[in-house]
Amino acid sequence: LAAHGALLVAACVPLPVRDARDVAARAPQPAFLIEGRLSATDGREAASGRFEWSHAPAHDRLTLFSPLGQVVARLDGDRAGARLVSADGTRRDAVDVDTLLPAVLGIDLPAPRLPRWVQAAPDADAEVRTRDSSGRPQLVIDQGWRIDYLGYADDTAAALPQRLDISRGDARLRLIIDSWTTQP
Repeated sequence: LAAHGALLVAACVPLPVRDARDVAARAPQPAFLIEGRLSATDGREAASGRFEWSHAPAHDRLTLFSPLGQVVARLDGDRAGARLVSADGTRRDAVDVDTLLPAVLGIDLPAPRLPRWVQAAPDADAEVRTRDSSGRPQLVIDQGWRIDYLGYADDTAAALPQRLDISRGDARLRLIIDSWTTQP
């Protein structure tokens, strides 16, 4: 009887829970090149096309292409500021990428957060609400933005996102990432 009682008590002991911060912890890559497709809307107007984004600690370059493959805009940012060149050759300068990104996408995203968001490696102050069976983020809330990870490259815990939806209110950015290249 005592042995059965001990087994019964042991069966009721909860399993140890891993700290959510340790599950599929990701250190963001400092430099990468991603290529894919995007759609952006502010609730009234929408845009879509292909994109290439080269990110490094000292420089970012976002190139947007029309659905037919023509360059629509190129946004460069570094420590000296940001430059936006449109297809017609018009150039705009600003102190940072945050200032020009709304002119490119039509929505006001926090540019400094995007490199971590696209890697499913949110900052420590972001709230990871749900994770998938591999421990990867599925839903993150960061500075009022909702980041839904709709698909990863494969089933491994280290896989990078392939599909994500970033939204706040009527503003929405959908990304389908076709290729990832980490850079030194």
